[in-house]
Amino acid sequence: MNNASTWQLLSAIMRRDLAVALRRRSDIINPLLFVVIVVTLFPLAVGPGPDILGRIATGVIWVAALLSALLGSERLFRDDFLDGNLEQLVLLPAPLPVLALGKISVHWLLSGLPLVILAPLCALLLKLPIDAWGILMLTLLIGTPMLSAMTAVGAALTVSLGRGGALLSLLLLPLFIPLLIFAAAAVESTLVGTSAYGHVLLLAGLMLLTLTLAPLAVAAAIRVSVN
Repeated sequence: MNNASTWQLLSAIMRRDLAVALRRRSDIINPLLFVVIVVTLFPLAVGPGPDILGRIATGVIWVAALLSALLGSERLFRDDFLDGNLEQLVLLPAPLPVLALGKISVHWLLSGLPLVILAPLCALLLKLPIDAWGILMLTLLIGTPMLSAMTAVGAALTVSLGRGGALLSLLLLPLFIPLLIFAAAAVESTLVGTSAYGHVLLLAGLMLLTLTLAPLAVAAAIRVSVN
């Protein structure tokens, strides 16, 4: 199959997924509301002191982002599995990893990109120094595609299970730990006046590795699930 036909199929699948997701707006809004609620309530628990909040702001935002990625993640492939579309995806005359990357991209557009846009509001609520806002948004811009990719891998592995939400969380949370460490370290470096360049490069390397391997893992998991 030539590249033009593959691109046409990929575009059609992405447009379909976007249309389906926009009809279920609660699936898009609920994770964002979760992040806003966590960020809003956290100062009430630890106190409004800007020194304390500013130091823990990055961790709070990233933990909220990680947990929000798990909300509804088991439905990433579940509906397609139940109505037979997942089997048709395997039978399409196009590389399945490429199609999986398209579904990951749609998931990021609907869940990761809004988090990046929402980051300045979260930083303001948690009194993160404005000098660190840029690096926070950069880490989210680099890290959220990894969240979508790893979530897709977990969702594909558990799609044939009746209730795979708990198992999905157990599979994904250990994978999120390096991302959380490097993202928090990058912002912390900015706060203490040192360069965050090394941490950002590590994040970028992890993102490239994840986006290279995750579609292959998703494709393999989907083939196992539909057979």
